[in-house]
Amino acid sequence: MLKSTQKKRFERLALPQMDAVYRLARRLSGNQTGADDLVQETYIRAYRAFESFELREYGIKPWLLRILYNVFYTAQDRHRREPTLMEDVDLLHAGDEWAEEQDDGRVECIDWDRYDQELKAAVAALQPDYRAVLLLWAVEELSYREIAHVCGCPVGTVMSRLYRARQILGRELAGYARERNVRTGRVGT
Repeated sequence: MLKSTQKKRFERLALPQMDAVYRLARRLSGNQTGADDLVQETYIRAYRAFESFELREYGIKPWLLRILYNVFYTAQDRHRREPTLMEDVDLLHAGDEWAEEQDDGRVECIDWDRYDQELKAAVAALQPDYRAVLLLWAVEELSYREIAHVCGCPVGTVMSRLYRARQILGRELAGYARERNVRTGRVGT
């Protein structure tokens, strides 16, 4: 249990970041209930580990987002390993369910009202690692170093994933841009 001064410090540093943590949790889980559970588990783990937290150049936000990222992917791995009773599976529609699991709605909770369906589909079609880096960079506005910290990978990997995600989006949306006379920079082939 944290001492009173540590508890106040945790509240002062961590609670203002709850909106950012919730936004990413909502994107990862695809629904409010899942996001609520992720945020709760993230803050419980952060509170328990706060004594070992050192406020460095990045601050507390990337630390919290990394905990969230780990909580989410640990839960996903656990869920995939759980056995399923065959009587629980609707064999006539099993392919539909598995296809939905592949597109687990992580991107669907962004406020996309001002974006077209083509962009939503292109972002949703990205590999999860590319999509996570792109969203942390574009939506959460984290630096490469902060994203590396959140994802637990080297900065070079972040840069590579972001580059590839942008290339893929550029190729996927080239026709969309031509149809709307949007000038684009050259994207690799």
